[in-house]
Amino acid sequence: MSRWPAKVTIKEVGPRDGLQNEAAPIATADKIAWINLLSETGLSYIEVTSFVHPKWIPQLADAAEVAAGIGRKAGVTYAALVPNERGLERALAAGIDEVGVFMSASETHNQKNINKTIAATFPVLEAVVQTAKQAGKTVRGYVSTVFGCPYEGAVAVDQVLMVADRLLAMGVDELSLGDTIGVATPKQVEDVLAEVLRRFPAGRIAMHFHDTRGTALANILVSMEMGITTFDSSLGGLGGCPYAPGASGNVATDDLVYMLHGMGIETGIDVEQLTKAALFIRDKIGRPLSSRYLQTV
Repeated sequence: MSRWPAKVTIKEVGPRDGLQNEAAPIATADKIAWINLLSETGLSYIEVTSFVHPKWIPQLADAAEVAAGIGRKAGVTYAALVPNERGLERALAAGIDEVGVFMSASETHNQKNINKTIAATFPVLEAVVQTAKQAGKTVRGYVSTVFGCPYEGAVAVDQVLMVADRLLAMGVDELSLGDTIGVATPKQVEDVLAEVLRRFPAGRIAMHFHDTRGTALANILVSMEMGITTFDSSLGGLGGCPYAPGASGNVATDDLVYMLHGMGIETGIDVEQLTKAALFIRDKIGRPLSSRYLQTV
């Protein structure tokens, strides 16, 4: 048996995680046009926005307009991040396919990001999960600071397991484990996943790496060797976290696709269409993007 999977699912988080840290406003019409271009690439999952309060992330204040304005392509899941039941109401009204809930594995980052303790976050998310399920939606859970916290440093694996256990127990369908500040190394990923996969099936775990220190692709390779086949990425390497100082963008979708295709791993993604979408958002943002692949185009 090959050490690599035959196929990998890439979940595009650029329209949400990629744009949330951009200071200059991006026009709603441009966001919609970009998502429509992403829908033509062969991606099966696009996280289009976040229904957090606009005062926290002004760039995504047009969440309802974006979600309502995009063209829906058959076979593509259009997801959004939801912080609470009020956000869920807005997301459901906008016709979102999948609901994303989020919290941190470290106490301080959770307080900065959500303004609640970890213990106080669980009941809020449980209410969202239950209501989303009653509405017939799938739910994805994001766990931030799995490999390190900008405020606390190292995060204990037991803390990650506790948060993951609670989220899966409340009905979350898939967990995305995030290296929010891009500190993870392949050995650390191997060690953390060894513990995670003792408790939870690989099919319910996705990985979300930031490339702050240039280790994201190496971390994805180790994750694949351990049986993970779902990865979050952001086209062009856009992104960062407003509550994680120094965090650079997610691993670039175009770099990831180049690597996987070169390894003979299927993604279902059309590189030409992906590049077209990358150049579009690069022009709208008005500066070069960080992905290596785009430097060759």
